[in-house]
Amino acid sequence: MSGTLIFIPTYNERGNVERLTEQLVALQYDADILFVDDASPDGTGDILDALATRHARVKVIHRNAKAGIGSAHMAGIRFAYARDYQTLISMDCDGTHPPESISEFLALAGTCDVVCGSRYLRDDSLQEWTVMRVLMTKAGHFLTKSLLGIPYDASSAFRLYDLATVPLQAFELVNATGYGFFFESLFVLQINQMRIREVAIRLPARAEGNSKMDVREAARGLWRLFTLCAGIVLHRNHYLVNGRGQGTPHVIDAS
Repeated sequence: MSGTLIFIPTYNERGNVERLTEQLVALQYDADILFVDDASPDGTGDILDALATRHARVKVIHRNAKAGIGSAHMAGIRFAYARDYQTLISMDCDGTHPPESISEFLALAGTCDVVCGSRYLRDDSLQEWTVMRVLMTKAGHFLTKSLLGIPYDASSAFRLYDLATVPLQAFELVNATGYGFFFESLFVLQINQMRIREVAIRLPARAEGNSKMDVREAARGLWRLFTLCAGIVLHRNHYLVNGRGQGTPHVIDAS
């Protein structure tokens, strides 16, 4: 078994899973690949099973229903800890996270606890996105920076976690099961003194299929942001792993 796990949640991604798998395999990372599929009605799960048969390093978890992208990430995180992986990389399946950027993440792995792919470190990162999607993304970045004090791209799912230094308990303090998982987990990691760095990434338009972020999901994320802010004011210690988070967050300059 490799010490690195690449985790990818899926829901209705039949047009993307094979392409992404072949890209990752071709890059010859010393890593296993885990897909967590939420009972995709388009047959994504069947394609993933075929890929797992073809590639020994591909693993698949089938869940019974769509339970939220944050919940899927927690399933991948628990899988990685339970099997003693040292490094976990999470990414989307829709083609917006370039697999070749993983080498930059791995290069920083020994210098920090968390690496985040950031859409805000280069001017051309969102050139192919629609105006509405860019506005929604930048509004979310403004709110998480202003309300939570997170200077990083807090809604990005393209991350690396050093599981040898990041305790599972930190993730278990996160309550959000949807897209709010990303900013809430990064807030918990920051307040618990995790060393965080960023890698500049350029996000192309989705390869195939439709974005899972709709108005309802955006509203849930916004509600979770405000409830998290209230929770910080009333119960700050709730977000601290024992013995951590008592000082100033350890911020590392973005690379």
